[in-house]
Amino acid sequence: MSVKHAISRGLELGRSVFQLGLLKSGGRVAAKLRADRFRVGPSVRTVQPQAFLPSRYRYYRTSLRGLAAQLQSAGFRRRFTGASPRNRAVFLAFGLGVGLIEQQLEDDRKTVATCEEIQAVFRKKRFQSPLKPFTSGYKLEDYIIGNQIGKGSNAAVYEAAARFAPQKESNVENSFVQLRERRRREEEEEGEKARSLTCCSLRTFPMAIKMMWNFGAGSSSEAILRSMSQELVPAGPLALKQEKGQLTLDGHFGVLPKRVSAHPNVIRVHRAFTADVPLLPGAQEEYPDVLPARLNPAGLGNNRTLFLVMKNYPGTLRQYLEKSSLGGRQSSLMVLQLLEGVDHLCRQGVAHRDLKSDNILLEFDSEGCPRLVIADFGCCLAQSDSNLQLPFNSMWVSRGGNASLMAPEVASAVPGCGVVIDYSKADAWAVGAISYEIFGQNNPFYRPAGLQSRSYQEKQLPPLPSSVPADMQLVIGLLLRRNPSKRPSARVAANMLHLSLWGRKALANQDSVGIKKLVDWLLCQSAVVLLRGCSGPSGNTVEAELQRSFLSNLDLEELRTAVGFLLYGREQRQASILSA
Repeated sequence: MSVKHAISRGLELGRSVFQLGLLKSGGRVAAKLRADRFRVGPSVRTVQPQAFLPSRYRYYRTSLRGLAAQLQSAGFRRRFTGASPRNRAVFLAFGLGVGLIEQQLEDDRKTVATCEEIQAVFRKKRFQSPLKPFTSGYKLEDYIIGNQIGKGSNAAVYEAAARFAPQKESNVENSFVQLRERRRREEEEEGEKARSLTCCSLRTFPMAIKMMWNFGAGSSSEAILRSMSQELVPAGPLALKQEKGQLTLDGHFGVLPKRVSAHPNVIRVHRAFTADVPLLPGAQEEYPDVLPARLNPAGLGNNRTLFLVMKNYPGTLRQYLEKSSLGGRQSSLMVLQLLEGVDHLCRQGVAHRDLKSDNILLEFDSEGCPRLVIADFGCCLAQSDSNLQLPFNSMWVSRGGNASLMAPEVASAVPGCGVVIDYSKADAWAVGAISYEIFGQNNPFYRPAGLQSRSYQEKQLPPLPSSVPADMQLVIGLLLRRNPSKRPSARVAANMLHLSLWGRKALANQDSVGIKKLVDWLLCQSAVVLLRGCSGPSGNTVEAELQRSFLSNLDLEELRTAVGFLLYGREQRQASILSA
């Protein structure tokens, strides 16, 4: 738009405003134009309150509040008493300002359209489960069960193999003895015994079966599924048999539980069924009390329970961190994966409420980078209205799992009439606490000497090592803010890390270049990710998955908020350096 046209268009809009008698501030006029005249689609939802960012970053969290709005506001505050040159100059400035706002609205419309097009392209590329699809496996007898690989407060997990899966070596049905013999031979052929045991176990037993402990749900399939329906939140569309899939599953909170779609950083339940509790290896020694009376006369469990079939992973995040030390980039990628997984759950109306390193599984991609998977949804909040708010009118309402990693707004909540706990940013807070472990530090909230989430002060948080990237330290500090309104969402925090890892050039001189350079970077990044996906195994790496997840959830307002946080953090660091 030329300057001449901007002035003429601004004059026209200015006259119409005066004729209507709408002597309002320029900000309100701009908002009216944006909402009524130049609406480009459904209104963008508010990500979070942003009043805690300095006013100079207001552009990055609202669409149009700059010099033009200030000129209009100043023009409206003056009364036009005559046709003096001064008044004409002010009126001209007002007209030019409206023209500039109209141009900015057009630029915003194009930017939003570009983001929506990028998002649509990558949302079509759905994540495919690493396990090949199968049509059987709805009975416990369909599986060969190996050793126990995990045990929690409400379930035991065993390695497993499918009897119905085709085998390369023989057409004869596999037996447990044959599998054991094959594992022994493979262990002898491998060089490093400790590593080969894991590798051979995963090849021989590619699945894992989670057996829930059933104390009070009864032994009918319907009662078991209703009582343990939260475990079905990450279940696939074919996890239940067709007749069971039609059941109305009233979850723990009295509503139909959500079913989240597949995501590389969220566990996938491939089969879910009820069956009689068997006597599995280690049961009498490790959990005798949960066995039914027919297996242990002193047992308190029911005869039937729920079984979940999932992929078998090498171990948990806690086990990995106890034996390994990571570089800064790999650690940053691990934190980013957790944020992507949490954001995926939040967008679909699910709060995990029990995030900890024991509930995060781990494997490796083709380049040796750890891939994290959020598991164990027994404590999750999954309501049909997706608002992640739980009425807390009684002390008997469960607030979630691990008390040490409850967000401050959850841990400090007091039950009462009308009290509601908002879980929309609770899991993001837990990611901030777990990040200390990922960077080789003790979790500051683990007892006995740890901080208490309900009463800690942000200045009490221990400093992270100097080797941790500055932007990562900023993200962790923001995630652990006590006030949830001053805490970024998982999506905004993930965007900050994406920009820090891959978009540094786009952030350079952002104050002068504006959003256009960032959009250009998004287009280039989209092309790179698409080409990488077509080039074979490199498209299945952790970094490629993260970039696809970022582009498929692209939102201009959330991206601007992330940019504002990063620029604010960098300015604060520069100020501290100068003051030192």
